[in-house]
Amino acid sequence: MARTYAGFAAWATSGGSPCYAAWARGVAADAEVLAWLAALPRDKQHPTLVFAAARLHGVPAPGPYAGLRDALLADDGTIRATVLTHVTQTNEVGRLATLVPAFAGLGADRPLALVEAGASAGLCLYPDRWGYAWSTPDGVVAVGPEPRLACTVTGAAPLPAAPPDVAWRAGVDLRPLDVRDDDAVAWLERLVWPENDDRRAQLRRAVELARAEPPPVVEGDLLVEVPRLVEEAAAHGEVVVVHTAVIMYLSAHDRQRFDAMMRTLVADGACRWVGIELPDVLPSLLDGAPPLPEEPTMVLGVDGDAVAWAHQHGRSLAWF
Repeated sequence: MARTYAGFAAWATSGGSPCYAAWARGVAADAEVLAWLAALPRDKQHPTLVFAAARLHGVPAPGPYAGLRDALLADDGTIRATVLTHVTQTNEVGRLATLVPAFAGLGADRPLALVEAGASAGLCLYPDRWGYAWSTPDGVVAVGPEPRLACTVTGAAPLPAAPPDVAWRAGVDLRPLDVRDDDAVAWLERLVWPENDDRRAQLRRAVELARAEPPPVVEGDLLVEVPRLVEEAAAHGEVVVVHTAVIMYLSAHDRQRFDAMMRTLVADGACRWVGIELPDVLPSLLDGAPPLPEEPTMVLGVDGDAVAWAHQHGRSLAWF
């Protein structure tokens, strides 16, 4: 667990949160707090979840590590209860700026029918409702309405001339959040890292968009529901299964099952597959890919092959 929190400090630094980086380093070196965390189920020990729960109950952030430490060690069960009853569902709409070039690269001649695995509140099911500003070495490629999602791009990414055309959308999640539920939205806001004001603004805009047309997100196991939704989506357009930082929450066995399931669906012509995950989550994506960069990165895969490195919050895209 100390290694996990020490590693998370690097991700927090890359993601623009000095507070979370300091908290994670503090936890990694603190035997008492590590013991407090060890009493949680393994799938509840993730820094983002624990930090958000502490903030929900009054720990100031940005703020010193001592505030987090004191709150956890003096917890009367309140913070623990929140950790146990909540999950990490960041619904990071900034990643759309890295997904949309991948959609464009599919070369679909029909509108898209999106199936999102691990959709949370479904905020990432609306790539057609956003504008984009891709900063390239040759200048800015801006499409769609403002406010635009900004992303720095290197390499020959297939940047489109317009947002994608989406004819149909649906998602699946073990615990879907209702975008019309103020408490659910408040939890999503707590999951945004303290200093990331731009991400909070994007989240609020995404909630507005989704509340105007609440997305259908079914409750269920993605290994069961994705094939069913793919079949349903086929009548509406070019079916694309999409996911971002979701498969990391599956067991190692279920990650392999998901990989095999998606490769079979793609090989059968049932859908296309676009996903962003940590490099070690779906190792088969990296076959033939260049060496990983030294800084923290996620992998953007299309139909089972890595095509780019992507920033965890969509701030940059390195297409190769």
